[in-house]
Amino acid sequence: MEILPNDPYPFAAKADEEICAHLMRCERALLDPAVRSDRARVEAFLAEDFLEFGSSGRVWDRQTIVESLATEAYTAPIAEQMRCARITADAALITYRTVRIESGSGARTETLRSSLWIRESGRWQVRFHQGTTAS
Repeated sequence: MEILPNDPYPFAAKADEEICAHLMRCERALLDPAVRSDRARVEAFLAEDFLEFGSSGRVWDRQTIVESLATEAYTAPIAEQMRCARITADAALITYRTVRIESGSGARTETLRSSLWIRESGRWQVRFHQGTTAS
């Protein structure tokens, strides 16, 4: 996000940039195996009414995903092309692609991902996430 010298709202653009940078760091943290296995940290990131449409086609709620992540065997994928779009002052959409390469076969799996982040009571949390297998 570029701030132009004659921009009538330079502080708003700078705020958007800082919020987006923060949310992208949070999104990357959710890909970190150490964070995913820590129930309290995952719960802090997920809104009470969190919902996920997984790339498997399964639908996950907050409780189910927190329990699942705490015990999963997980290797973080590579996150690419991460972008952030502010929807409102209290909502942002993060989109990106994850890539996994199987160590044995070298098979490559790509998933398109999107997360809706909502700020409530001054705190940003994921309300909705979707993963869609890319062809």
